[in-house]
Amino acid sequence: MENTVACYILVFIIAALACGVPCSEALDTSESAKQSYIVYMDKSMKPKHFSLHQHWYSSLIDEVSGSNSDATEMLLYAYNTVTHGFAAKLTTTEAEAMENTDGCLAVFPDSVYRLHTTRTPDFLGLSSSHGLWPLSHYADDIIVGVLDTGIWPESKSFNDQGLTQIPARWKGECEVGAEFNASHCNNKIIGARYFVKGYEAKYGHVHEKRSYRSPRDSDGHGTHTSSTVAGSEVPGSNLLGFAAGTARGIATKARLAVYKVCWPGDCLGSDLLAGMEAAVSDGVDLLSLSIADDSVVPYYKDAIAVGALGAIEKGVFVSCAAGNAGPTPSMIYNTAPWITTVGASTIDREFPAPVVLGNGKNYRGSSLYKGKTLGNKQLPLVYGKTASSNEFANLCLKESLDSNMVSGKIVLCDFGEKLETTVMGLVVREAGGAGMIIVNRPADGESLWTDCHLLPATSVDFKSGVEIKAYINSTKNPTATIKAEGMTVVGKTRAPVVASFSSRGPNPLVPEILKPDLIAPGVNVLAAWSGHVSPTHLTSDKRRVDYNIISGTSMACPHVTGIAALVLAVHSTWTPAVIKSALMTSSLPFDNSKRLISESVTALPANAFAIGAGHVNPSASIDPGLVYDVEFDDYVSFLCSLNYTKSQIHILTRNAKASSCTDLRSQAEPGDLNYPSFSVVFHPLNLVRATRRTVTNVGGGSCVYEVALENPPSVNIVVEPRTLVFKEQNEKASYTVRFESKITSHHKSGGHEEFGQIWWKCVKGGTQIVRSPVAISWQ
Repeated sequence: MENTVACYILVFIIAALACGVPCSEALDTSESAKQSYIVYMDKSMKPKHFSLHQHWYSSLIDEVSGSNSDATEMLLYAYNTVTHGFAAKLTTTEAEAMENTDGCLAVFPDSVYRLHTTRTPDFLGLSSSHGLWPLSHYADDIIVGVLDTGIWPESKSFNDQGLTQIPARWKGECEVGAEFNASHCNNKIIGARYFVKGYEAKYGHVHEKRSYRSPRDSDGHGTHTSSTVAGSEVPGSNLLGFAAGTARGIATKARLAVYKVCWPGDCLGSDLLAGMEAAVSDGVDLLSLSIADDSVVPYYKDAIAVGALGAIEKGVFVSCAAGNAGPTPSMIYNTAPWITTVGASTIDREFPAPVVLGNGKNYRGSSLYKGKTLGNKQLPLVYGKTASSNEFANLCLKESLDSNMVSGKIVLCDFGEKLETTVMGLVVREAGGAGMIIVNRPADGESLWTDCHLLPATSVDFKSGVEIKAYINSTKNPTATIKAEGMTVVGKTRAPVVASFSSRGPNPLVPEILKPDLIAPGVNVLAAWSGHVSPTHLTSDKRRVDYNIISGTSMACPHVTGIAALVLAVHSTWTPAVIKSALMTSSLPFDNSKRLISESVTALPANAFAIGAGHVNPSASIDPGLVYDVEFDDYVSFLCSLNYTKSQIHILTRNAKASSCTDLRSQAEPGDLNYPSFSVVFHPLNLVRATRRTVTNVGGGSCVYEVALENPPSVNIVVEPRTLVFKEQNEKASYTVRFESKITSHHKSGGHEEFGQIWWKCVKGGTQIVRSPVAISWQ
């Protein structure tokens, strides 16, 4: 569920790619109308008489379909950069035949993806007078590709005032479409394209009243993420007066290349792959995808993982959202180690709207309501559950409330999974209610859903909700008021705190790879918005805003992409793995009160399955001291350690020779990948785990590092050697780590988790501290 704490509950882009079927597996044999499939091919198998791979693919379509179809209409996309193959409209019988053709690696049914800042730069410590911003020239020559719902080019966040000419290496285009022409691109939006063939193969032609068949954004999500990563400075920005100040993206002068791959309600995997293919070919330096696959499927079945590895091999950094399925463990997405996976945290900004009961008690609340307030007037208070005989009245679902019971009253509603609080508010208003109090679920802890309601409304935590319900039940005529006065308060609260919705580990696919990698601001983020829709997405809401405040790991992801762009601008030769390592090992485990970052659910210190390495720390990321680099062959060795077949690895590597595990250095376990963090899994017959890491000195020159350890309570960590000596920049050194369990792994300890840390501290020649989190679990 996307916990959008904003003017509408933004549904996070979640994929459903679980139904991919390798060529060696049986497809559904029931005959049906044509649908789109993604076909992965062995490029080297192209017969010599075909001059282009696209001609080969067309001939294969002709072969499996006979003379019944036009191959040019059936072929949707040909992929040649981040992956090899094509997307086509086929029947299930034709797909079965395709899987048996020479050169076919896999046939995957095209899958549906669903759409599930004035303060953040300051909170992150970015300053125009010193540090990463001026050192990087605000990432002026860096090109960021954003795959999302498109862009609203008229937003002031995309003005190109003060920007230099477009980088000469850029090969992209500004694609013309509905209400979008070449003049909408400039030196900020240097490219804009759209990919809709997969979507239209499934649903028919795009409805022009619901969306634009062009790069123009009708949803708002893409405009928001694009302006977060690279929006220009816009003084006086706000949402209905909230969060007023100067809006700016993280990489203020970076260039934007926008790839619209998501349409009303859904995004199709074939369109997504086509967007990634185009972005890398066009020359982007980084990719930002607030998109995820909500299924635990092997990487060769995950279109994002496939496309991302192809991008990484080309030197393109890839950042993805971790998902919004928290706080349930192991509901985390985008777990491939070549992807930088980002969780969400709060910032030190609040929008207070407290509840005051008739007995004088006051409860903390939060709201973005802007309109006629209740003032100090006490109104009758009723619990939705008792305001109707409908079994869902406590959730304030559509037509669940009795207007005779709620008219003129403040209604208390329970928040539920996959509910939109603004829709609940509309239900209350249509039933005649004067206001609404939304009560958190127990799993949401102290997180408050801050939304842009159409009536006086506020959210309170679960504990407060219990006390308010007790007051209602024990009072003959309960009353309350909501003090929604449009306030913005900064710097008065502990932050960052892990958002309750942010997806947590352990990694459900490969537990030996710790995910998320790190966290970044993703709650109550102000950024640009589409002029096509209201801030709530409700059809009855006729308001239009230039900026909106929303929440989700969708918002956290572009923060990290923007910081990576700044780092790349300073260190142009750094690989995606080196940039990722620098971001992770320099991240912070502490909040603004110098205490450990806490969980919003329990208020206890958050562990590595919630925060990964920690909260992103831009100023320290340009001088990390040591980095953990990963070469492409290392990723292939990692895939071999998962016992993938040669064909399955070929899908990811696009190269038959690179798919042979016998030609590579042996990597016995997935955890042997040269990763900046450690996730150790003990099994009943193996209570000792050992691994090796290699670090590269990217500091100024000679330096001596000494190790420091924080051992988990039930584990001894042994590092050899304990000292690493570097005489020059870019010198490498290796060390081994041995993890020894003090307890036996059995049914009582199964599922048990503990955490620690490994630090490398420069004690001579510098001041860098290189920190790696350690997560331990017993199975």
